[in-house]
Amino acid sequence: MMGLGMGFGMLVLIAFWAVLILGGVWIARGMFAQGSGTGEDPGSPSTPREILDRRYARGEITREEYDGMRRDLER
Repeated sequence: MMGLGMGFGMLVLIAFWAVLILGGVWIARGMFAQGSGTGEDPGSPSTPREILDRRYARGEITREEYDGMRRDLER
């Protein structure tokens, strides 16, 4: 009976460390893989117009600011 308890305890210990390590990896990937949290691929090139469109879509700039900046980019 003693061997069964020790075997179960060892499985619980292994599962605990696996969850802890995988959780750390998941958090690290979330922090570093997305490049400043924008949700875009950090390696993909973006045109100024695409950046402007994303900023407007996220609500970072008003319609007036968007229109003015878009006109500046079209010059």
